[in-house]
Amino acid sequence: MAQITETHNDSNIIPLKSRTELLQKGWEWDDELIKRYNLSGPRYTSYPTAIQFTEGFNVSDCTRAAQYTQHADDPISLYVHIPFCAHICYYCACNKVITKRREKSQPYLDRLYQDIAQQAELYSGNRPVEQLHWGGGTPTFITQAQMRDLMACLNEHFNLINDGSQDYSIEIDPREANGSILETLRDIGFNRISLGVQDFNPAVQKAVNRIQSEVETREILKYGRDLGFKSINIDLIYGLPLQTRDTFQETLERVIEMSPDRLSVFNYAHMPSKFMPQRRIQEQDLPAPAEKLIILENTIRTLTSAGYRYIGMDHFAKPDDELSIAQDQGKLHRNFQGYTTHSHCDLVSMGVSAISQIGNCYYQNHHDLDTYLTTIDQQELPVKRGVWMTTDDSIRRNLIMQLICHFNVDIQKFEQQNNIVFSEYFSSELKRLQSMEKDGLLTATPEKITIEPAGRLLIRAVCQVFDAYIPQDNITTGFSRII
Repeated sequence: MAQITETHNDSNIIPLKSRTELLQKGWEWDDELIKRYNLSGPRYTSYPTAIQFTEGFNVSDCTRAAQYTQHADDPISLYVHIPFCAHICYYCACNKVITKRREKSQPYLDRLYQDIAQQAELYSGNRPVEQLHWGGGTPTFITQAQMRDLMACLNEHFNLINDGSQDYSIEIDPREANGSILETLRDIGFNRISLGVQDFNPAVQKAVNRIQSEVETREILKYGRDLGFKSINIDLIYGLPLQTRDTFQETLERVIEMSPDRLSVFNYAHMPSKFMPQRRIQEQDLPAPAEKLIILENTIRTLTSAGYRYIGMDHFAKPDDELSIAQDQGKLHRNFQGYTTHSHCDLVSMGVSAISQIGNCYYQNHHDLDTYLTTIDQQELPVKRGVWMTTDDSIRRNLIMQLICHFNVDIQKFEQQNNIVFSEYFSSELKRLQSMEKDGLLTATPEKITIEPAGRLLIRAVCQVFDAYIPQDNITTGFSRII
């Protein structure tokens, strides 16, 4: 086990708790290990990752995938992408359309309805939709009447449920929402909302072109609770321009006062060559790497001290939240929306750039909006690329998902589920784990692999060992840093 020490030697750091208390919270900070393993790599929202998707995957593959999984009683998840935003946030790397012309959304929605109908034809109409998510962009960019029409279209073609057991969520920009909109969302079946905040500091907000008052965020959150939304998430980003440990600590304290059920605290990856809006961010305004690590360490300490559980990577949840319960029960899963409780569901996604996961394949719609619309007009599924998983892919995906969601693998159980001899199948990977075990990231025995508290922050590095598409020298391109 790596030695835990007082880090950074700075009076602005939250005081180090006792080693026992930190271990009980499930994590441990070690500067040397982070420095050594903080390379770039996938976030493993899928395996294989989207880099392995090819344009050789076509509509006939989608049909074949649906046929393989078409069982009338199997639940499914739905994702709907609405790309429009009225304002541009400079940090954003999402597929979006910036416009103040609200009327531009209707032609897109008309095609989206066709996309929904075409996708639904591939699946049994009786499969209950356990999970639904609207993302973007800003889903609340569309009018309340359009929201009702879109949900009605989904209900016409899929078996939506509204008995309280559903997990129906939507991303909310508090600047684009009000009480009336929340009432509409609750009325049409949503019971979870995710509020984009990022940072409350005025200077940081100005630097990323997202001016959003704490008051309007509080009002939306409070009204959401009054309306009976069963879970409210807040999104934050660390590493933004002009952020410091002190300013972000103030944001955290204000957010903790609001007491959201979940928090997502994302790492800002500055990749201006890939995402054009980021070119408006001055690189010299970004916190230095050492400062950024201090911000992250303070964040984890603050949230866990406030009673949140560190689920993994960038997610935190209260102990009684469904994410925490699913992790306790070994049922946590990870997909393109992050951590989820619906590992048993096929994911059917609609809209521009949306990614589906059906059985043993992934496929993605066209990124380009015009191409997406034109393909729909031609009465075709707007599929751009995808991948069929091999048996090896499936085995590795199962292992990576087990590690990244639950931080341990029962070797005997895994062997039985995947019909392999673990020590033989992963002989080279187990050798590569030896240095990580020596460094205290994990413990590997013939019976079990356990990620130690010092390794939880670096779980992506551990998962890369089992990624057949990552070069053995771990030189990766096109990915963000692990921390």
